[in-house]
Amino acid sequence: MVVTAGEPAGIGPELCLRLAHTPHFDRLLVIADPLTLRARAELTGSAVRIREYDGNRQVRDGELLVIPQKLPKPRVCGVPDTANASALLEGLKAGVAGCLSGEYAALVTAPLQKSVINDAGIAFSGHTEFLAELTGSATPVMLLVGKSMRVALATTHLPLRDVPDELTEERLTRVIEVLLADLVRLFGIAKPSVIVCGLNPHAGEGGHLGKEDTSIIAPVVKSFRERGFDVRGPLPADTAFTPAAGPRDAIVAMYHDQGLPVLKYASFGAAVNVTLGLPIIRTSVDHGTALDIAGRGIADAGSMIAAVELALQLADR
Repeated sequence: MVVTAGEPAGIGPELCLRLAHTPHFDRLLVIADPLTLRARAELTGSAVRIREYDGNRQVRDGELLVIPQKLPKPRVCGVPDTANASALLEGLKAGVAGCLSGEYAALVTAPLQKSVINDAGIAFSGHTEFLAELTGSATPVMLLVGKSMRVALATTHLPLRDVPDELTEERLTRVIEVLLADLVRLFGIAKPSVIVCGLNPHAGEGGHLGKEDTSIIAPVVKSFRERGFDVRGPLPADTAFTPAAGPRDAIVAMYHDQGLPVLKYASFGAAVNVTLGLPIIRTSVDHGTALDIAGRGIADAGSMIAAVELALQLADR
């Protein structure tokens, strides 16, 4: 399995160092700048040994195998540099290419600083969309997995005012189809049950608080039920996550901040971001680059370790 170290000015490098002491250290290769990793190990007092990968996958506990991805400006904590943007994306491309070729079983990504990549003149809305473009995937679906909760997003990184325009019957249908298929394919759930949130308060209150719930979401849910799928909704988002809404294997939220605050409140630091709808397995952390604490040695590696463990489970399945 291959791991990308993310924004070098953030906590990604030190999260990767922590992986050298997990039970899965011998199944990992890390795409990163070796100088950055060594400097971060020294700064945080880590004794992890960095060894550049030469084809020999024999590795000891406390040792990290690194596929070198040299960066123009590798060492300043908390201060991202646009000069690194292209190299970071090249590292992602290398990871994806290795997964597509079968060299790697899965891809795990540490967080990138999207604003810095955009400031470098490269349009980048996030890993999800970038990986979909690289793999030719029409409908990538962002799924957050935390403890017993799974939340998929009908739309991802959009300004809130653009969400209703993006939320069409066609898009919602594709998202639910991908979710259902990958709950079976990746998670081994034979007959998945899915709850679909409404867009508006009270799921539109019968059209009095918005028309999208009755004109777009309800017909899509009905079409899945007619095809024999256990898909329910639209349910008001303020109750869809409660036990009263009934059993479910996943919830579909209409936009980023409708679903993710609930999941992160329940399992922050242990949740995992999974991209569905790709021909490869990709997981990531549930947090950002944390520039303010980079290099201090206090970053919580729980989500990174969980991302690795889930990627290995999905790959083994």
